[in-house]
Amino acid sequence: MSDTTDHPVPVLDLEAWTCPAPVRDRPRVVMGHGGGGVLSAELVRQIFAPAFGGEVLAQLGDAAVLSLGGARLAFSTDSYVVRPLFFPGGSIGDLAVNGTVNDLAMSGARAAYLSCGFILEEGVELDVVRRVSEALGAAARTAGVEVATGDTKVVEAGHGDGIYINTAGIGLVPAGVDLRPQRVVPGDVVIVSGAVGAHGVAVMSVREGLEFGVEVQSDCAALGGLVEAMLGVTRDLHVLRDPTRGGLAAALNEIAEASGAGVVVRERDVPVPPDVANACAILGLDPMYIANEGKLVAFVPREHADAVLEAMRAHPLGAESAIIGEAVEAHPGMVVAATGLGGTRVVDLPIGEQLPRIC
Repeated sequence: MSDTTDHPVPVLDLEAWTCPAPVRDRPRVVMGHGGGGVLSAELVRQIFAPAFGGEVLAQLGDAAVLSLGGARLAFSTDSYVVRPLFFPGGSIGDLAVNGTVNDLAMSGARAAYLSCGFILEEGVELDVVRRVSEALGAAARTAGVEVATGDTKVVEAGHGDGIYINTAGIGLVPAGVDLRPQRVVPGDVVIVSGAVGAHGVAVMSVREGLEFGVEVQSDCAALGGLVEAMLGVTRDLHVLRDPTRGGLAAALNEIAEASGAGVVVRERDVPVPPDVANACAILGLDPMYIANEGKLVAFVPREHADAVLEAMRAHPLGAESAIIGEAVEAHPGMVVAATGLGGTRVVDLPIGEQLPRIC
């Protein structure tokens, strides 16, 4: 028998471990709380919403719609902590504009002004700050929005990740536009504006040094023009969402829960780029849960669906738009996917995020 004193049993520091699907009653914040899934929703509903109160906040939309001086304003804010700062198809500067512009667009508003707050880590190269700022300015000009005010803070080295950005935006909501999940009814057609999953895979490939034989480009883009084209067909759209954190699955689940309708999605009709599909197959990921930054999902009354789809396909950012499912009376509040084999599977709201730090 060997002498165990020569081979001491290692002491495991279990408190230092992290888990991709953390226990939901943990007393501390975990990465999943920022992933746009169940943990994020619990954080908002159990801590933030009760603390802040207010009927407007209780709507929990991508943007708040406010009545002010006879006008209807959309107001939204978002923070960006993506790593790396630059990735194929974009940067944290592009995200900071497009993400907030898109949140406003999901309420039907065209963004007019943005605020911009930079949190810089001590030691970051000024050339990097300049490149990010130039990308942000270019994205704002492309989106037709003006950066009207801002703020800068610096934190000590080791207490940041180079650059974090917060943007807030305001825009006008046209008369007759009422986009909210509570308007969804059985029979509504579900349309997605193009192929899903590119942004999350693009960021992950650079951050983790992965190669899939072809460079995956982020879909990062401002969707205001596409939404205007859709509203030009009819203002009777029921709800729009941009499937960012948690991907298409999270957006559909949020709409189903808020509306009380069931949702059926046909897996074969969900457009997924071949390079994204291959990457997900290798890594064991589901493209429906991968983040996007330049796509939207729409619930449209059936009588308007064909005309709205035609208008979307005529726009450069909607050329690959597709009908992928419908709202139904069955399984209220639940999303179900019809598989290519003739079966069905439940598409749950993710607990956290398959790919953290993607926006």
